Amino acid sequence: MDIASLISIGGGIIVIVFGIISSGASITTYIDYPSLIITFGGAFVASLGCFKMPEFVNGLKGAALIFKEPPIPSAEEIIKTIVNLSNVARKEGLLALDEASQGIDDPFLRKGVMLVVDGTDPDLVRGIMETELDAIESRHKLVWSVWDKLGEMGPAWGMIGTLIGLINMLGSLSDVSTLGPNMAVALITTFYGSVLVNYLCTPISGKLQENNANEISVKTIMVEGLLSIQAGENPRVIEEKLKTFLSPDKRDGISGDEGGEA
Repeated sequence: MDIASLISIGGGIIVIVFGIISSGASITTYIDYPSLIITFGGAFVASLGCFKMPEFVNGLKGAALIFKEPPIPSAEEIIKTIVNLSNVARKEGLLALDEASQGIDDPFLRKGVMLVVDGTDPDLVRGIMETELDAIESRHKLVWSVWDKLGEMGPAWGMIGTLIGLINMLGSLSDVSTLGPNMAVALITTFYGSVLVNYLCTPISGKLQENNANEISVKTIMVEGLLSIQAGENPRVIEEKLKTFLSPDKRDGISGDEGGEA
């Protein structure tokens, strides 16, 4: 469970509700179904037109991912695994990695190990792995792009709702009793549009992009580590090289006793 996302979503509701009731207003005052339909319905329908149906639905489902820890190992764990593999390769040869890879759960790393074991040219190994990285990032980008598009459409449809409310208000100036409701629709649609983009779309898209960046970074470590093993580099050198991907405060967490052999 991603606590940060949970606090963000829950805290956002608390802040909005507090802002409403602290001024003495009623929650029901901020509930207007026509405005909800105009703003949220319009934003979703307009965004749908920018994607294929499966892509749009998959993007919406991606919101659930912000509450889950990404199913990828940490960079520290991967570095330790790479160093262990490099020790095996140094002592027993690259072919011994075939057996050593059986305990690897990550399919991307296991695929890279098998390419190395098969004696694939290093440039080809890099090309294959980086092509898969690009494909992974493209799939991830399609998910967060749905939320980016919703974020673009939310304020726009909020403004459309505002214009509808103003037009209705101006068209019925002779009936004073309708001015209040029409003005409420005019203002509350803008409120809904701001909530949609700032409370939902931007945080969801941001977390999905952050998760993607972390995954790509970890997989880049895998690629560089495997190519270093294939090049026959010293395990200790490989460890120090891969530690450069980490922030200084995390480098000490990889014990020298677990690192490569000299």
